[in-house]
Amino acid sequence: MAAAQGHFSDHSDGDRGTDETAGSTETNPVPPAFRRAVEALRAARLRPEIEVDPTRPPQRLAPYAYAVEAAVVDGEDDLADGRLVLLHDPAGHEAWKGTFRLVTLVRAELEPEMAADPLLPEVCWSWLTGALEARGLAYGEASGTVTMAGSHYFGGLADRRPATQIEIRASWTPREGPNGAPDTGVHLAAWCDLLCQIAGLPPASAEPGAAGTATGGGVVSLPQRRGPQQV
Repeated sequence: MAAAQGHFSDHSDGDRGTDETAGSTETNPVPPAFRRAVEALRAARLRPEIEVDPTRPPQRLAPYAYAVEAAVVDGEDDLADGRLVLLHDPAGHEAWKGTFRLVTLVRAELEPEMAADPLLPEVCWSWLTGALEARGLAYGEASGTVTMAGSHYFGGLADRRPATQIEIRASWTPREGPNGAPDTGVHLAAWCDLLCQIAGLPPASAEPGAAGTATGGGVVSLPQRRGPQQV
């Protein structure tokens, strides 16, 4: 199973961001709740089709941030990819209604017959909320957009068939546990369920000891397909 990786950021810059205690000082230590949330992300056990890599988190959305990027890989093809960012403001945030926020971007290329479905944006949004609910996660203040963009090829690329990309941008507030931190490992697993679903992979039951349980009941995936064509 893949393990999540990443790094801390608390408005520090330069190469220090690769150190998990970057920006931490005696007067401004990394909050214990944020550290626990990041440790849970790093310890999450994910499907073998998922490749997770560290990425630089945004610097000004919250005092503390941690980010990973992931792709669903089939051989040399990336069937879907995305980014998940964990934000933390110990003082709380009025719009979040909490001290943590998860922000995501998910992208994939669609088969033409799927792209023609006028209800696809609503279906894709339901995949996100359904992935969270299937793992028994409590969350609030969910918001986001589903965008579809078509590409038509001409000239030297005219032999390529038209392509449609779908992009999900979303954020939600995970419920905090008794220790002050949300169960971010299960949120990451649910997010990876969404990645696999939009990639067209069949749902997989959680292995013993894996975070959460995804039953796959009532889930409709995109047809399995090859990854996006490279220009």
